[in-house]
Amino acid sequence: MVPKTKIREKNDKQENGEDDKRTNSSVPGTKMNCYGLLTVQKEPVPLKSIEVELEVRDHVATVVSTLLYQNKEDKPLEAVFVFPLPGDAAVCHFSANIGQTQIVAEVKEKQQAREEYDDALSSGQQAFLLEESDQSPDIFSLSVGSLPPGESASIRLEYVTELAVQADDGLRFYLPAVLNPRYQPQGSEGGSVQVTSVPASLVPYSLSFSARVSSPRPVSKVESSCSLDPLQYLNTEQTQATVKLAAGHKFDRDVELLIYYKDAHQPNAVVEAGQTSAKPGTLMGDPVVMLSLYPEFPQAVMSSVASCGEFVFLIDRSGSMDCPMDNRNPQQTRIGSARDTLLLLLKSLPMGCYFNIYSFGSSYEHIFPKSVEYSEKTMEEALKKVEIMDADLGGTEILQPLKHIYSQPCIPSQPRQLFVFTDGEVGNTKEVINLVRKNSGYHRCFSFGIGEGASSALINGLAKEGGGHAQFITGTDRMQPKVMQSLRFGLQPAVVDISVTWDLPKGVSVTVLSPPITTIFQGQRSLIYAQLTGQSPEAAEGCVTVKYSLAGHPSHNQLHFSLKPADDTGLTVHRLAARTLIRSLEMEEREHRGQQDGGEKKKVVELSVQSGVSSSFTAFIAVNKDDGEAIQGPLLRRNVPAPTKGLMKRCSMMATSYGAPYSVDSCSVSQPHRDPLLQLVSLQKASGCWEIHPALAALLGKTSEEVEMSKPESVKEEVWATILALIWLHDFMLDVQDEWQLLAMKAASWIRAQKAPCVTECVEAGNAMLGCEVQKDSLGI
Repeated sequence: MVPKTKIREKNDKQENGEDDKRTNSSVPGTKMNCYGLLTVQKEPVPLKSIEVELEVRDHVATVVSTLLYQNKEDKPLEAVFVFPLPGDAAVCHFSANIGQTQIVAEVKEKQQAREEYDDALSSGQQAFLLEESDQSPDIFSLSVGSLPPGESASIRLEYVTELAVQADDGLRFYLPAVLNPRYQPQGSEGGSVQVTSVPASLVPYSLSFSARVSSPRPVSKVESSCSLDPLQYLNTEQTQATVKLAAGHKFDRDVELLIYYKDAHQPNAVVEAGQTSAKPGTLMGDPVVMLSLYPEFPQAVMSSVASCGEFVFLIDRSGSMDCPMDNRNPQQTRIGSARDTLLLLLKSLPMGCYFNIYSFGSSYEHIFPKSVEYSEKTMEEALKKVEIMDADLGGTEILQPLKHIYSQPCIPSQPRQLFVFTDGEVGNTKEVINLVRKNSGYHRCFSFGIGEGASSALINGLAKEGGGHAQFITGTDRMQPKVMQSLRFGLQPAVVDISVTWDLPKGVSVTVLSPPITTIFQGQRSLIYAQLTGQSPEAAEGCVTVKYSLAGHPSHNQLHFSLKPADDTGLTVHRLAARTLIRSLEMEEREHRGQQDGGEKKKVVELSVQSGVSSSFTAFIAVNKDDGEAIQGPLLRRNVPAPTKGLMKRCSMMATSYGAPYSVDSCSVSQPHRDPLLQLVSLQKASGCWEIHPALAALLGKTSEEVEMSKPESVKEEVWATILALIWLHDFMLDVQDEWQLLAMKAASWIRAQKAPCVTECVEAGNAMLGCEVQKDSLGI
């Protein structure tokens, strides 16, 4: 038998000691041992393959992963695999197959599960443990214990998750493969968990992936950052389809699918019957309804853009931001794309607002001591600082700059909007999200996860708790259109006085399981889970009404739905509802830690065990209790490596069309590598206008003399230059209109304010000079 000893203590001693003690050289004494890169030992890897089957029903995904382990060594093994999952996933099933024997895991309180696992291994039994990281809900650890020589084990892991709505109305599913190092600031909550990592291209196990998509509406297309086989429709209505990764896919990047339906995102409700074996009156025993609401705002209100607000931009400048956005274009770095995006953001802000820019790594900086009014002078001062920003601030310590931002008093009549840009390699995720939640009444938070391996728990958590919107920029995505969509959300008038009322048949009561809705954006989905208690008559209907006020205008949206349970939903809605309630209770527990008797933790454990959904206080444990011989000999630990992008060496020579520094004062013809749109944008004034400038003329394919000679008489040079810039944008850059729409609106508003004569004549002259056919009405002037 294996001598009885605590497995975690034994495992820590067996890790590579030198790399365990690795520190961040830029911050003496600050460990980077949470998910640190460890030296890869030349040892056999017992994990041989991962097979993933995805089933998407409308906007909910069920994912089944099968991991095949095989021990080809002459001693029994313990295999430990630390890997990422989507941060909002509800893990609801874990089982192991050894030969003809299947062992289904149970959810138990985490410490109890760990002790049962240790005891089983000490007694020579096979055991399996799956647990969520204490620091971040998107990191899991899977321990396969006492795998005898020559034996195989098949592990089945199942989770359900909602699919996020993207800017172009696609639904995003992603299977995280890349687990980047997570920076653990000194003194932050919780311990650290070790993971063995290798470059993504050297992962020694294979991945196969297939997906089945179904919806009441036709599936129009499925796109991916990875190569896919052609979409196969399963019926003539095209409401069911299958797709799989093309042969030869390497497990070297996150798998992302974008799913598009025709006439997508209509409000709907799904009522799911309770579990027959569960007690009525409990969450699993009663029906649960999932409401998907897509509020539509009055067009008159939406046509107006707010001209006030305090816009605070928080930029990650840790060393990992020097990694490329995509391996296929190593010159386009994350920090370079962030610089270009800041240029667009600053040019698109309305006159009269306030702004500031923070950047962070192991320490943090801010351009102004406090937010300043937006003007030509402050904009130029900020852009000069932005152009020299580099990924040179060490680790990823986001907590301190957030605390400083929240310590600044809010500006009256200027609602605070926080934009956070990070590659999400943060170890103290729950601590950061908790801080945002505490300050959610004073701001909206928009978050952007940059590059492969960004923590979904962090990015989604910031936006959810901050009442904003989350975006992920991966692969060949351009950051700018997604960021500008969020800025448009930030410029929407804030929705206030939100209330949800229910109208249900007599004898049916409702318990809302989701947190109260605190923010609504035009066309964006709001999800509500609720437990229905009592008996409803046949063919009964319910109704939910969402009321709110927008820019002083009261409004409401209503959804009528049948109370008849849907067929064959497999308790998916119940598990998602349980996950939602568990996350809310966990947040409350962190807020009240040390103040109460642990009531929230007890509720989480009870709900997690009852629903079979994992939590931070529970774990899945399975022990093979067959009456076989005890497994003899000391266990060899084998750490299954997770793919990581790693840190790229900084290279000051990196410069490409989206990554090169720019100068506000010297955007000249000598920068042919610069993106033409960014060249034009960098010349725009804070007020929205352009001036006749050699760089503008060169961009238009003319000389300054030709531009001046074509100007109609009695028209100011700034009006003429601004009209030419707008014509060029509408004719040559129409395919990226999302990126420049706001600054074009500002330019058109500036022209209208000039009450300039001969505007129609200017547009006609501009079209003639540039060889375009842009209509005056389309310019908004």
